[in-house]
Amino acid sequence: MAASTPADRAGDADDLSDIDLADTAFWARPPEDRHAAFARLRRRPPVFFAEADIGPIPAGPGFHALVRHADVVEASRTPQVFSSRPTAISIPDMPEEFGEFFGSMIGLDDPRHARLRRIVSRGFTPRMLAKLEDDVQRLAEQIVDDLVRTGPCDFVAEVAARLPLDVICEMMGVPADRRAMVFENASVILAGSDPDYLGHDIDAALTRMLTAGGDLAALLGELAAERRAAPTTDLTSALVRADIDGESLTDRELGSFFILLTVAGSETTRNAISHGLALLTGHPGQRELWWSDFEAHAGTAVEEIVRHSSPVIWMRRTLTRDHVMNGHAYRAGDKVVLYYASANRDEAVFADPDTFDITRSPNPHLGFGGPGPHFCLGAHLARREIGVMFRELHRRVPAIRSTAPPERLLSNFVNGIKSMPCAF
Repeated sequence: MAASTPADRAGDADDLSDIDLADTAFWARPPEDRHAAFARLRRRPPVFFAEADIGPIPAGPGFHALVRHADVVEASRTPQVFSSRPTAISIPDMPEEFGEFFGSMIGLDDPRHARLRRIVSRGFTPRMLAKLEDDVQRLAEQIVDDLVRTGPCDFVAEVAARLPLDVICEMMGVPADRRAMVFENASVILAGSDPDYLGHDIDAALTRMLTAGGDLAALLGELAAERRAAPTTDLTSALVRADIDGESLTDRELGSFFILLTVAGSETTRNAISHGLALLTGHPGQRELWWSDFEAHAGTAVEEIVRHSSPVIWMRRTLTRDHVMNGHAYRAGDKVVLYYASANRDEAVFADPDTFDITRSPNPHLGFGGPGPHFCLGAHLARREIGVMFRELHRRVPAIRSTAPPERLLSNFVNGIKSMPCAF
């Protein structure tokens, strides 16, 4: 049950006791129920939630849910108050090494965050980005070639998951025979509470996550050693050679960055593409509009898919000092969770927020994070991948549609789709 502050409880005309964002059962509800719950929370922010024990991890002090667009934006813009340390990716207080291992620079503040981002950005030069755009186009064409040849299939496995994974593996120089391993381990790390990936034993699930992360880091370690001996033109070579004012990435930092890149770069784009097909199938008028002039609507359509689906549901911050925001007093050490999925449907910012509208403009969604130092480094690439994938589908298989409701991932962190059949 949600635990509200005394001020929340006083004169409460809108009972929120049926909403508990800390309970796995809430995230098993149908999406429309969750969105309705967030709409109620936005009328009474912030709301405080108690944490439960998670296997070997004792219950934490609880967290404030930031559900309004304005609050998420302000917290994102003021990292000196809303810190990403000790972790941005876990509500429970895991060991700090856990957050850095799986979160890389998104779990850090300046100056360490700025240092890592500055070094990593050297791998995203205009020349590298131009090559990536060509790679995205070529890989999307190959995927649709295979789709046409094989016919109806699981859209997630055969289309949506393949493009971002192949792009990242080609970026990093991962051999083709290791890509299935990369996909499996990335899926395990972002499995949330889904028993299909992690089973029902919490201790075993945490061990499996650590093993998956270790396997990805070990793979990058092998590649880094090879590139130091014989550099190529891939991103791994650029990263192992990157040197800014005498600073370079350590092997541990390289491994953590690769985990971040494979997980954040492949899983979130995969889910945006999957949700995109489900949305176009469920909204035939929007599909007809986009298909009638693909290029005219491509930019706003991609942004609306990301807003409406919000592939990453939240990130955590921790207060470094006492602070007042939106009339509420937070204390040093308080946890807050930035719910992008709620902010992206805030009625104060988006007209008819539950409506899927490919012409929506402006569209200041937070699907790639809020403004500030942690805005997604790969946002441009993700937009490119989503747009190119739908362009190829429109060009080659314009009648493609999902033929059954998506099988959804049980997770409070990623709005994931595990499988979804398609036909054309």
